[in-house]
Amino acid sequence: MKNSLLSFYFLVLISALTYSQKRGSWGDQGNGTYINPIINADYSDPDVIRVGNKFYMICSEFHYVGMTIQESEDMVNWKIIGRIYDRFDFPAYDTFKRYAGGSWAPAIRFHDNKFWVYFCTINEGLFMTNATDPKGPWSPLLLVKNIEKWEDPCPFWDDDGQAYLGHSVHGAGPIIIHKMSTDGTKLLDEGKTVYTGPVAEGTKIYKRNNYYYISIPEGGVSEGWQTVLRSKNIYGPYEKRVVLEKGSTNINGPHQGSIVDNTNGEWWFYHFQSAGALGRVLHLQPMFWHDDWPVIGIDIDRNGIGEPVTVWKKPNIYTTIPITAPQSDDEFNAAKLGLQWQWNHNPVNANWSLIDKKGWLVLKAKKAANIMEAHNTLTQKVMGNIGEVTIQMDASQMTTGQKAGLSSLSKIYNSIGVKNDNEKLYVYFEGKDKTSEEILITKKIIYFKLKLDLIHQKNQFYYSTDNKNFKAMGSEFNTVFGYWKGTRVALFSYNQLNDGGKAAFNYFHYNYDGPK
Repeated sequence: MKNSLLSFYFLVLISALTYSQKRGSWGDQGNGTYINPIINADYSDPDVIRVGNKFYMICSEFHYVGMTIQESEDMVNWKIIGRIYDRFDFPAYDTFKRYAGGSWAPAIRFHDNKFWVYFCTINEGLFMTNATDPKGPWSPLLLVKNIEKWEDPCPFWDDDGQAYLGHSVHGAGPIIIHKMSTDGTKLLDEGKTVYTGPVAEGTKIYKRNNYYYISIPEGGVSEGWQTVLRSKNIYGPYEKRVVLEKGSTNINGPHQGSIVDNTNGEWWFYHFQSAGALGRVLHLQPMFWHDDWPVIGIDIDRNGIGEPVTVWKKPNIYTTIPITAPQSDDEFNAAKLGLQWQWNHNPVNANWSLIDKKGWLVLKAKKAANIMEAHNTLTQKVMGNIGEVTIQMDASQMTTGQKAGLSSLSKIYNSIGVKNDNEKLYVYFEGKDKTSEEILITKKIIYFKLKLDLIHQKNQFYYSTDNKNFKAMGSEFNTVFGYWKGTRVALFSYNQLNDGGKAAFNYFHYNYDGPK
């Protein structure tokens, strides 16, 4: 079995890498194979379920508002179909005091004809929301437990209807199981510790062949492995087996995800990999069961533990869909923002509009010292390591003290934009530890471009007044992973003197090195 699997793996590897010269460097290759990561973007702490013949995924978003839900028909190509919440009703999310707070590793389940999502924020507690349609509407966030420093919850409804909830605590571990009301709205006891281990977190609970399984990542984000526990009793005692590790591969920390089957009886495991400034990207591993233990990936180094594959045959699902990836472009001509957009902390809804200037997004500036404290900074995930973003901006209604434009945003920021200084407009560049630059302009319509190269960390901003001739602005800059999230691309508008002024954005176009 091992020899045949290894032979198949290398045949698929050669075939897919040859074909990938014509396709993207990740995801669906169009020839019946895929290359990991299947989404080369910051889909951290993923959880995936199947409902009928479709698959649904959520991930942690931390201080970015709000959490989205993704759908797939073939387990490889994904699109965003809904947003689960659009704000946190706590003052700290209005005042930029929750960087690295917000939604930590969530869980999604389907029970009683409803989709259920649970997550913890490190400061406020355990939250739940549900919906009959994954596109929404989702019920208002319910604070199930007001408590600090819980993380990574997962609900489980047993065959007899009894509900449970598993979670870890800040610092990762131990794993604790609570009884929960059948309606999922309250915990019924103080919980029982069922496992302690090295940085144990990311609890996911399953049941198969009368075994209870707890799937947990251990060992830390970039260096860890995937452990599975099993027992005939939900409270244990549990047997333990490591089922996925880096091994001889170059995939660091392959863990934290979900076990999913498809309608043809195949089993698969989704997980993330820590990919530096890009964030934590989404991988898919083949899986099967042996002696009631999951076997994940390929045991290349023959030590009895699976290792992640780079290239593999797509899941055996009889459907033909276009090669795609989660949305990125936006023309701002719809009634709502594209689902890919997420605000940095809570938005001020009175200060942004898609109708003030038809076909444009208008951001009305509020007072802020810098972009890290600026309301209505609109962000989306960086897609792939190599890419190019282009936007068009109207600066005609900007007022003195206002800055607006395009940013690369994480724990640090680098931005290009227009600033109004005593009613004169300047294109400017600024960044952490970078010498700022500015150039006086007379035209009110301006184009900005961001060329991203996260592999070599050669990222560069450009500007143009005619959308043809672009000039470099500022020096090349680095991006970083920070506050548990990868680098974002962001649109911003704020005023350093007072509330006032508007900036309008006509489109956001994003070309990158992945499947289209």
